[in-house]
Amino acid sequence: MNGNSEWSVDADEALVLKPWASHGSGRVPLVAISRVRNESLLLQDTLDHVAGFADAIFIYDDASDDDTYDIAMNHPQVAGVIRNQRWRSGEQERLLSETRHRGLLLALARKTFSMEWCFCFDADERYVGPIREFVRSETMPALNGVRVRLFDAYMTASDAEPFAKGRKLLDFRANFGPEYRDILMLWRDRPGARYEGLDSREPRIEGECETMFYCQHYGKSLSVEHWEATCQYYIDHFPFESYGKKWSERRGKALHVQSDFGNALRAWGPDLYGNAVPL
Repeated sequence: MNGNSEWSVDADEALVLKPWASHGSGRVPLVAISRVRNESLLLQDTLDHVAGFADAIFIYDDASDDDTYDIAMNHPQVAGVIRNQRWRSGEQERLLSETRHRGLLLALARKTFSMEWCFCFDADERYVGPIREFVRSETMPALNGVRVRLFDAYMTASDAEPFAKGRKLLDFRANFGPEYRDILMLWRDRPGARYEGLDSREPRIEGECETMFYCQHYGKSLSVEHWEATCQYYIDHFPFESYGKKWSERRGKALHVQSDFGNALRAWGPDLYGNAVPL
């Protein structure tokens, strides 16, 4: 399967660079990348949050039909957007797109800047920890990659107010499942780093990695309506055995008394961290 150096923009995609980024801006500590679709509810707050530690941001807009593109282009930290005009449906197309879009963004970041680190984020995530200080530290560990510990936020009967545009998503929900995934989100830009395969959130890199920092993931807890739409998206567009089956069983169950994996919900902080369960 292709690595990121082989991905190229096709006829349905347009690359729009900001003037300040079009000729490169020298060496920067950290560039962030993200693929999004119809994220107007979250995107302004997401970009503001990521801009707290990233020097520049690149976005892949996957055929949004809301104002996602305008929000991205108007944000001062966004250096450029790859705008896709054609939604590609079907299981294989969706799985490949997860990888290809990130590969395109990594290639674009490399062409535009000389970066030390790259960070891959999703719009419904908020990050906790001194990422900005870490990538600029002269005494940081000799690591090539950093995994971020991700916990899912949940809605409950007493905490189900829909998220509204203009609010801050960080700490929006009171309850989190103790199950975690350690995801490679931050890595040094070295020649071997690349995206390949299907459904790849993480790049392939060489060298030592450690888990540092935390992530609040709100994909299950923006609103009851969003929960049901998420269930239907995975049922319609991804393989049934690995995605569709579990999400079809989750329909109508947006409000929780325990996590999707049967564990007690916990408040964000030491109690959650101390009772963390790997998935």
